[in-house]
Amino acid sequence: MRILGVDPGTLVTGFGVLEKNGSGCKVLEFGCVKLSSRDSFPQRLKKIYDELTDVLKRHRPDEFAIEDLFYAQNVKVALKMGHARGVAILAAANHQIPTAEYSPREVKMAVVGNGGASKQQVQKMIQQILKLQHPPEPMDASDALAVAICHLHRMESKI
Repeated sequence: MRILGVDPGTLVTGFGVLEKNGSGCKVLEFGCVKLSSRDSFPQRLKKIYDELTDVLKRHRPDEFAIEDLFYAQNVKVALKMGHARGVAILAAANHQIPTAEYSPREVKMAVVGNGGASKQQVQKMIQQILKLQHPPEPMDASDALAVAICHLHRMESKI
């Protein structure tokens, strides 16, 4: 089973592709869609959509998992984040890939065992769980891998 995890953002969107094989889990790819604040917002959304579509075509995941919106005091920021999430979900929907959404707290709980864990704690656990030589960088890619691992845990608990 292949899972694409996404940590959406309006300037950086992280992604990570995992493959579950038997009792192990292998990283196929991780990285970020880096966006320029000089580009118009519609151009940034298009870039998120296009680059995630490329990842979907390359790896053909069976499942798609995305981090849900965190609490935002600024309504404009929350709306823009919602748009970024929307184009990422649309990319998966256009490939008929089932989508799951997880709150940041759920992701941290699944990976670290503490819903209030820091980004650094999550990154360190991702390195250990996936047996990586170095912590995955940048942090947005690490968060996307955490979303994918969270989804794997949820799928396994349903069995």
